[in-house]
Amino acid sequence: MSGSESESAVIEVLTSGAAVEAYRSLGSLGRVGFQFAATVVLALVVLGLIQGYGTRTVETARRSPVISICIGLPSGLVLAGLASTGYVLVGQSIGIFFGIPLVLLGGTTLPVLLVLGFVAVGRTAMARLGRDRLGSGILAGGVLCGVAGFSVGVTVLLAVLVASLGIGAFVRVLMSAGGTTAPDERTVPPANKI
Repeated sequence: MSGSESESAVIEVLTSGAAVEAYRSLGSLGRVGFQFAATVVLALVVLGLIQGYGTRTVETARRSPVISICIGLPSGLVLAGLASTGYVLVGQSIGIFFGIPLVLLGGTTLPVLLVLGFVAVGRTAMARLGRDRLGSGILAGGVLCGVAGFSVGVTVLLAVLVASLGIGAFVRVLMSAGGTTAPDERTVPPANKI
């Protein structure tokens, strides 16, 4: 297989809606199982790989969800817009160079932050039941995502809300990364004048 043939095969796979059609062809129980398993596995991988940022994102989303959603909705629209622009550019002859990085940016960040949002919602729900642990939040978020799989419309609506929660919390964590973590760590001038 030459370089141009493999390149055209990659473009064909990226521009086809095979994954979307395969998901829609599943029955409701198949969607429930797939969404539950995908959420739990991705949450375990993400929280294992980015331990510091992942847990801080979940805590930020739990501490102030309204602010996180207000920041996350426009940020999510920008990420989705970049990914869809890249998806359109991949079909063009000149757009391959620019399209693939945009698709990769959206394809890697959106699912990861969606899962962190589900973990935050699951952990909040489990905290109401007395189990405020990250593991129980992962399972509860997976169950919530799985139950939403009974209806495609509910899945899309819940995914938009939870993704905006996760994206907003992650943006807030990234913006506060340069500051001090606790007020006691700040350097303050002496109280007495010389």
